Amino acid sequence: MRALLVVNPAATTTSARTRDVLIHALASEMKLEAVTTEYRGHARDLGRQAAESKDVELVVALGGDGTVNEVVNGLLHDGPRPDSLPGLAVVPGGSTNVFARALGLPNDPVEATGALLDALRTGSERTVGLGLAAGTPGTEDEGVPDRWFTFCAGLGFDASVVGRVEKERERGKRSTHALYVRQMVRQFLDEQHRRHGTITLEQPGEDPVSDLVLAIVCNTSPWTYLGNRPVYASPQASFDTGLDVLGLSKLSAPSMARYATQLLTSSPERGPHGKHAAALHDLTDFTLQSKAPLPFQMDGDHLGLRTSVTFTGVRRALRVIV
Repeated sequence: MRALLVVNPAATTTSARTRDVLIHALASEMKLEAVTTEYRGHARDLGRQAAESKDVELVVALGGDGTVNEVVNGLLHDGPRPDSLPGLAVVPGGSTNVFARALGLPNDPVEATGALLDALRTGSERTVGLGLAAGTPGTEDEGVPDRWFTFCAGLGFDASVVGRVEKERERGKRSTHALYVRQMVRQFLDEQHRRHGTITLEQPGEDPVSDLVLAIVCNTSPWTYLGNRPVYASPQASFDTGLDVLGLSKLSAPSMARYATQLLTSSPERGPHGKHAAALHDLTDFTLQSKAPLPFQMDGDHLGLRTSVTFTGVRRALRVIV
């Protein structure tokens, strides 16, 4: 098998020595070309080149969720063709690794490499659904390029937190769960729309859900992890269904404390709930519209401000070795 290994040298949980060990282990089982990313978007370019190649059968992403997202968007540049495109494999190297862990892979990169090699020997794979976000026709965001996401997207409060974390990382702070918690508290104190939400969810043939402060779109469950603890925003979300949405219409201090507690104690059976929580399951097509520009994130990557995003849940979009 000929494979391309895309290595993010800035992956937070792997050292250069560890990456060398993993590369040698993979190279012992396949004809491997390892390429280290050199700029933002490089992993996407490499994924696209692999998709256009007639020789590459597998692309391995060694990095965090951002690296995986770029590789996926490169592989699916011309749309999903799971039977003819290279398969995807993931060796987790980031701080959270939601996509890899949601697939059932170990969070340790060495153990995950062993699991990957076992899967290759036995031919174990699955085809997963993904989310696609696009600019909404007729709005100021209609020219925004389409982009795939593997596990989540968000408009509003949670995307603001992601943006704050990215700024702290640019200042040299390490991406830790404590950093996320601090920025969440600061965003809550600064949030302009926490009492009067500006987001409306619209889907064909259904009544709109309006006045949301935030909307979290999940392609799988858990939504994220705090250390080893899984956090379930939409417990029913699955790689085998459409998209799930959790919307909150109020973030006063009491409601914020209640929903934060519900997230921390969430389980595969129950996520956040209550008077100001809206939970929607297995959506294929819908749009989030906002009266004011709000931060938008996909797979933990802050993408700037948006007033409208159209989502599509695409089943059987990508073949994954797992």
